[in-house]
Amino acid sequence: MLQFYFGSLVDFCIRRAWLVLVVAGVLGAGSAAYVARHFAVNTNVGDLLSAKLPWHQRDAAYVAAFPQQATSILAVVSAPTPEFAGAAAAALADRLTPQKNHFRSVEADQSSPLFARDGLLYSTPQELAARMDKLTEAAPLIRILTTDQSLRGLSHALALSLSGLQAGRYGLNDLTRPLNTIAATVEDVLAGRPAAFSWQALLNGTSAKPQDLTSLIAIWPVLDYGAFQPGQAAAAALRAAAEDAQLSSAYGATVRLTGTVPLADLQLATLRQGVAFNFAMTGVIILVVLWLALRSVRIVLAVAFCILIGLLVTAALGLLMVGAFNPISVAFAVLFVGLGADFAIQFSVRYRAQRHELQELKSALVDAGRHVGAPLTLAAFAAAAGFMSFVPTSYRGVAELGLIAGCGMVVAYIASMTLLPVLLWFLAPPGEPAPLGFAVLAPADRFLHRHRVFIVAATSLVAIAGVPFIFHLQFNVDPTSLQSSSAEAVVALRQLNGDPRVVVNGADVLTSPADAAAVAKKLAALPQVASTRSLDSFIPDDQEAKLKLIAAAAVVLDPALTAPKAAAASDGDDVAALETAANDLQETAGQGGGSGAQAADRVGKALDALAGADAPTRQKAAAAFLAPLRIDLQQLTQSLHPQTVTRANLPADLVGEWTTPSGLVRTEIAPKGDAVDSNTLLHFAQAVLAVEPDATGQAIETYEWASTVTSAFVQAGIFAICSIAILLWLVLRRIGDMLLTLIPLLVAAAVTLEICGLTGFQLNYANIIALPALLGVGVAFKIYYVMAWRGGEYNFLESPLTRAVFFSALMTATAFGSLWFSSNPGISSMGKLLALSLGCTLASAALFQPALMGPPRKAKPEEK
Repeated sequence: MLQFYFGSLVDFCIRRAWLVLVVAGVLGAGSAAYVARHFAVNTNVGDLLSAKLPWHQRDAAYVAAFPQQATSILAVVSAPTPEFAGAAAAALADRLTPQKNHFRSVEADQSSPLFARDGLLYSTPQELAARMDKLTEAAPLIRILTTDQSLRGLSHALALSLSGLQAGRYGLNDLTRPLNTIAATVEDVLAGRPAAFSWQALLNGTSAKPQDLTSLIAIWPVLDYGAFQPGQAAAAALRAAAEDAQLSSAYGATVRLTGTVPLADLQLATLRQGVAFNFAMTGVIILVVLWLALRSVRIVLAVAFCILIGLLVTAALGLLMVGAFNPISVAFAVLFVGLGADFAIQFSVRYRAQRHELQELKSALVDAGRHVGAPLTLAAFAAAAGFMSFVPTSYRGVAELGLIAGCGMVVAYIASMTLLPVLLWFLAPPGEPAPLGFAVLAPADRFLHRHRVFIVAATSLVAIAGVPFIFHLQFNVDPTSLQSSSAEAVVALRQLNGDPRVVVNGADVLTSPADAAAVAKKLAALPQVASTRSLDSFIPDDQEAKLKLIAAAAVVLDPALTAPKAAAASDGDDVAALETAANDLQETAGQGGGSGAQAADRVGKALDALAGADAPTRQKAAAAFLAPLRIDLQQLTQSLHPQTVTRANLPADLVGEWTTPSGLVRTEIAPKGDAVDSNTLLHFAQAVLAVEPDATGQAIETYEWASTVTSAFVQAGIFAICSIAILLWLVLRRIGDMLLTLIPLLVAAAVTLEICGLTGFQLNYANIIALPALLGVGVAFKIYYVMAWRGGEYNFLESPLTRAVFFSALMTATAFGSLWFSSNPGISSMGKLLALSLGCTLASAALFQPALMGPPRKAKPEEK
């Protein structure tokens, strides 16, 4: 009876071919116009999950209180010296601050008045005492450098150092490092290389640490969520400002952008890279696969047109239902081409087989409808049920994908059963002179028949033996793992990991001011926590003692810093002073031995060469030493007169970063260990949540994202299996036949996950989307074989059905395979997992399922 109805449907469409074609054309044109007018992609990643999730609501409340924390750009300014890094950052911040159309707020870490004036109070008493002792000892040098900022003054300061050597205050070897540093800087100038000298490093007696050579600017940008990359305009304005400020030429500085906004924009940008080329190549390959499957240009054109109309209609339906695609649901196009084309291939291959037998075009089309109508209907609705199972989950991004893809399966099915026969009728492909199928696989069919028990047993044992590997599956929760490891934003973030100025993948807790200290103490005691910080952390300890130390040093240093300036030195004065210093150093080197003497001789030769160079070279040398000197002297002058820091006089901007308008205070918790390691992040988040269930922040959000995503897929998987099972039972009316469909599907899914666990292939937010695709492909293939088996077929490998399934799988592999070559690691991993699952599904359908089913219950009528 069903065969009669499906045959009648095809016959009806052919008799009203022009009507069907006009309706399809109107639907396609209308859908194209609707898509062109309403196409939109919501790139706000926060909208990918249900807003009803409790942790998501807490996170939303936190973001509302501190929006600059969640949508920020961190500009990492690197320079050859700490002085230049700070100056370059300050110069860039000054250019960014007035651009309110791009930046809501801009804050450079070293330009805050609080830290410029009171920064010394944040040192430990021991560090501060040592620093003040060094500065007071250097007061005579500071006086010379303040009064005479020229090569002459530098030479006099060097001579003063040598006098201390002669007075016996220190040995020549004690000067090895500073002398070598001076020599290296002069040698760089003489060689025409970029040169810079750090007085801070000279004072500290150690080389500058990597973090000392970077300065950070926290930026709260204006975002455009209507654009594909919401922060692109702000990032472009920031880079333009850096170019205008001539940071490279003035300070030798570079600027790299990282933070939540650049990382999110990077994810979206890599999705677009090579899209046009990949799309074109995929289209060409799909046409080649269709040609190999159908061997007729006319049939290929009919199928391609059918897929195009179906894709346009599905896109219009998707926009109508969800309003705007999201970065996940936009993948419906790949799913439609990969899975929806399966129905058209199944119909076309069956048509070719019937055309060989019946010769007459219309009879072959109607008979093809009779044969494939029932399995296509069941496969389409089972695949749709599988996708629709994601709709009730909290993973909104995949729920919308499931809704659109589920509707797309129905659209593809209707198009294959109505439009495709009409197109074939109009195009009238030539007859089929030879039977379809793979006759060469007849021996493989016989092997399956003879050894079916062994094949079923062996496959079952392998699947069961591999179950423990499923428990070794890893879910990589690190969002940066989905991005190119060489991308600027990722490299900069990983380099900041461990920098005490930045908390990477930390957590935050909001409490009342009275509870903040107790909460911070409780969290700091956790072994997974490196440190905690709150607004009170900006109030230094032991201020009274520190103020006394600084005041005592200021008595000595203030006169040196305010000494009157000497008369400007001419180039001749500089040359004479350099020659004198060179002679003194070489004499000193001749009087001693060891590393100190070698360093003194090296500096003497360098200064002698500088004295004999041209004036522009000496000007470059002066700039290398004096530009950072002026910065340090200015900072020193500001820092010698700090004030007692209290909650009352903390800057309003700083207070706003740590307190909500309602009066709650934020406690920031930093993880211990490698903060970008997935396991470290998970253990840290679990430990913090165990103590403070209402905690939020990047680590908590990442952990909850992972939990929500995995639970959504488990929930959807259960829904999908149950809904498909019910649908199969309603149609097949046999528990055994239902199991014959589901068991190979479950085996394919299990083996796919087992291989992932065995090989260490990690699941992530992107490639886990391959699992619903596996259900869609898998259930369709299994249904085709069960329905054919119920119809009396048995030699499946040599049958036209396997030809259709093979080329359908090849078509799907082509559509999904293009993802493998994406520059986005997450999308690439999705392509790899899809390829693996497709291979397991095809093997399960073509090899395991026929062996599992065995001989049909009744032979075909012609075999009686």
